[in-house]
Amino acid sequence: MRPLFLVVAALTAAACVRNAPAPGTPGQPAGNKGPGLELVAQSPRQWTGIALSKEGRIFVNFPRWSEDVPLSVAELKNGQVSAWPDATWNEWKPGTTEPNRFVAVQSVVIDDQDRLWVVDTGNPRFQGVIATPRLHQFDIPSGRLVRSYAFPPEVSSGDSYLNDVRIDTAREVAYLTDSQAGGLVVLDLKSGSSRKVLRDHPSTHAEVDHLMVLGRRFNKAVQSDGIALSPDRKTLYWSALSGHTLWRIPTEALLDPKLDDKALASRVERAHTIVAPDGILFDDKGVLWLGGLEDGSIYRYVPGGAYEQVIRDPRLLWPDSFAQGPQGWIYVTTTQIHLPPAERGPYGIYRFQP
Repeated sequence: MRPLFLVVAALTAAACVRNAPAPGTPGQPAGNKGPGLELVAQSPRQWTGIALSKEGRIFVNFPRWSEDVPLSVAELKNGQVSAWPDATWNEWKPGTTEPNRFVAVQSVVIDDQDRLWVVDTGNPRFQGVIATPRLHQFDIPSGRLVRSYAFPPEVSSGDSYLNDVRIDTAREVAYLTDSQAGGLVVLDLKSGSSRKVLRDHPSTHAEVDHLMVLGRRFNKAVQSDGIALSPDRKTLYWSALSGHTLWRIPTEALLDPKLDDKALASRVERAHTIVAPDGILFDDKGVLWLGGLEDGSIYRYVPGGAYEQVIRDPRLLWPDSFAQGPQGWIYVTTTQIHLPPAERGPYGIYRFQP
């Protein structure tokens, strides 16, 4: 197979520019600001999710947003991507009904027990759910499927698009966002039962009908998208991609089956006004990292404290998903979603030291 992408090590960004635009000022020309970005890898095909194991193994996924998606989940090694866990899992075609095939993967995440989780939307090319949406759990050393969780139609069907996931390994619960139908999904990892909450709440729906991303109009209204679990597991944060609000709720409220959506709505809080993000991630120090789609940047937020722009760089063309790797490096994918395909260059993975 022709290599799908080239790995590049230790290419640093240009020197920082002083007097960069203030945080939260979308649409201005992007200069370089903040810690230097290192280019880790490039791909001619569009990826979204990224996950790093404790040993530093890098996993990525390629969403099925077109017909040209030869791999759904891959490991980055030796200068190219390798199908993961094997070629068979990546062999889905329209009409395929065999089990253990990736249909339309949106994200990959590694939890604090070093297990890989794969979110399969079952919704290729945003044309509707045609296969049962699933959350797969894999053992990384063996590549063995440990368990697959299927979501029933009342949780994810029709135009649903499960987007991202965070795992509470202490309580054995997973939280997911639905970026097309809106809402949060709470999955009990012991029983396998799941429920969708806040499906009609403003916090899980787009606040605007378009964004201006680096001077380009992005017309799609995207619902609840980025999601992050605080390190103490007490608070869940999320945001709609087409919006400027960071939301939060105590997890003890989400875990109380007696609370209906009206009761849960009373527990939802506005955490901060933000530049529209895609992925968001808490690092191990309790800092929340957020992409800045509109101004090609990366922001950090300390709960109860400051929200500030940390990096501004012209290579941050739609910063998508974040992951933390060994030695504290933060990794981010770029997906160039706001650009027509003919105007896109290679898709990048970058990293920086906070």
